[in-house]
Amino acid sequence: MPLRQRMPAEKLKKGIFLIPSLFTAGNIMCGFFSIVSTFNGEYLQAALFIILAHVLDGIDGYAARLTNTTSQFGVELDSLADVVSFGVAPAILVYFWALVPWGNWGWLAACTYVVCGALRLARFNIQSKSVSKSHFVGLPIPAAAEMIVATVLMYYYLGGEGAPNKQLTLLLVIYGLALLMVSGFPYFSLKSTDLRKRFPIWTLVFGLILIKLAVVVPQLMFFTSFLLYTLSGPLLWCWTLLRRQRGKRGETAGALP
Repeated sequence: MPLRQRMPAEKLKKGIFLIPSLFTAGNIMCGFFSIVSTFNGEYLQAALFIILAHVLDGIDGYAARLTNTTSQFGVELDSLADVVSFGVAPAILVYFWALVPWGNWGWLAACTYVVCGALRLARFNIQSKSVSKSHFVGLPIPAAAEMIVATVLMYYYLGGEGAPNKQLTLLLVIYGLALLMVSGFPYFSLKSTDLRKRFPIWTLVFGLILIKLAVVVPQLMFFTSFLLYTLSGPLLWCWTLLRRQRGKRGETAGALP
């Protein structure tokens, strides 16, 4: 029996929301162009395509919420795009740029990163309706990809793109990011931030300082920002654990006669 006869007519009439899907398609294209650039030995260009993919990834979600065109199709397409642009593309970039000398250990590290990224996305899709939107569980895969890109850009900025120590550095970085993605560490989410409310005036001054630094030393600011965000999960977990232990000690001391 033809598919058209087996499916309800109302389902066949449903299409896709064009605006967010276009941005998501652009995300996938950037991931593909990044892979092609890596194969051509244009590593800086490959890194920039991943950054552009991250920008489009943020725009598609914002556009979907702004136009009220969110759908399950968009969620699934976005996850597939993230696997390409923030999983496969950065893994291939790191492998050809720094991990080839490691032989089997090199491709195994890159493959581990991709698998952990896919697991992170699958867990996010399952928990998206049951976990608080104020934080993520585990390092988001776009942030992991940007941490890889930031490391590559810093090597070029410091003139050490040919340094042999990058082989060990990127091997440790990619394994560390893979573990953080599948970890249970909490990471802050900006999705729940209401930019329409009033903020203290010092936030404007601080923002202007950050913009100035980003213009003067973009590579350094880019690397520092994502390094701090990557480390924020374990640090926040340690801080929470320390506060709980202090609270238990206080309760124990208060219960003593």
